[in-house]
Amino acid sequence: MTAAIEKGDLLYTGKAKEMYTTNDPAVLWVDYLDQATALNGKRKVAIDQKGLLNNRISSLIFQDLARHGIPNHFIKQLSDHVQLVKRVKMIPLETVVRNAASGSFERKFAVPHLTKFTQPVLEFFYKSDALDDPFINDSQVAALQVADQATVAEMKRQALLVNDRLKTIFAEMGVQLVDFKIEFGLTADGQVVLADEISPDSCRLVDNQTHQSLDKDVFRKNLGDLTTVYQEVLQRLATVEEGGQH
Repeated sequence: MTAAIEKGDLLYTGKAKEMYTTNDPAVLWVDYLDQATALNGKRKVAIDQKGLLNNRISSLIFQDLARHGIPNHFIKQLSDHVQLVKRVKMIPLETVVRNAASGSFERKFAVPHLTKFTQPVLEFFYKSDALDDPFINDSQVAALQVADQATVAEMKRQALLVNDRLKTIFAEMGVQLVDFKIEFGLTADGQVVLADEISPDSCRLVDNQTHQSLDKDVFRKNLGDLTTVYQEVLQRLATVEEGGQH
């Protein structure tokens, strides 16, 4: 990227971000929005500073993962609400890694809340708002030709590496990583790379001392002020990251 990056045309408007082209065909412009959604986008509320906080949190985490050998699409944080990312072809799967019972796993299997698993549970969900992102297994992925076997295997491998690193980061913050959702894309040469975002929007986080939620469940369940919670996550994360670039 020798020339200054300039914002281009709107490509996509999501629940929490807008994606734009740039004057570099290999780079996308991501604008984090000050809004929160629930019920797969059916409930939408403006939240002060949310875009700024998620942009900063996600930027710090992507940089940490890159330092630890986990490839991802992040290039740089450009401003409070904007980051630049590598353009990839998104794989229409949400990869969920669970370290303890919560959310849909808790409901489906009647497992007590926050029951810890002896090993991580890895699940895929097919990205489709019209279908409410249904669970999908490897055979169904193959039947729908969503991704080939090698790509699925690589997504699983990287997801577990991400889990190991995130657990370490959040443990240093005094936080339990309950579960998280990530997405992957393919580079022009077919490399599987982590994409989208990693933030309290896409993770379930519980304070080790107070056992209170430090994620979007605060919004989903009307438990308090989301901005204050996300500010707390960012403050702890920044302290950990600045404490040694580990």
